[in-house]
Amino acid sequence: MIVLMGGQGVGKGTFARILCEQHDYKYIETGAMLRNAAQQNPKIAEILNRGELLPNDILLNLMTEQISGTHDILLDGFPRTLDQAKWLVQNYADKFNIHVLYLDVPEEIMIARIQKRIREGGGRADDADVDAVRKRLDIFWNTTIPAIKWLETVPGIKFSDVDVRGNVNENMKNITLTLSD
Repeated sequence: MIVLMGGQGVGKGTFARILCEQHDYKYIETGAMLRNAAQQNPKIAEILNRGELLPNDILLNLMTEQISGTHDILLDGFPRTLDQAKWLVQNYADKFNIHVLYLDVPEEIMIARIQKRIREGGGRADDADVDAVRKRLDIFWNTTIPAIKWLETVPGIKFSDVDVRGNVNENMKNITLTLSD
């Protein structure tokens, strides 16, 4: 199981697509999974529309459905919190070799990449909303970073901090080398 972690705009989706081209991973893109769930469940839609994280009971049930019976998984956008990271380790460390790839760049690069996505006509609907981007970055720094720091210390979990400041090709070489270790 490869777990891609990092802030908004670091390139998790880009790297996930490239990794899936190189290997037959089951790609679980949490954002897409949640958008699909929101179309089917008004309660989920209401929570996501407020820009909030789903309660763990709802999210963990959705993740369990996605992970069950699969192998060679690539997770993008999960876990986001310390409780979710602990749940992942508790429930799946004995079933998978877990490798966390923390795609690391400074916040100013995240913001520049989000702005680039907007200029190129891509990204999320709320990428153009400065307050929404700020809220997502605050959640990353205050909620996701503690999960990343904890995962870095868990025995048996392979953890790689990958600097992805450069171009995609150079970054991909670094990720491929990291995965082959």
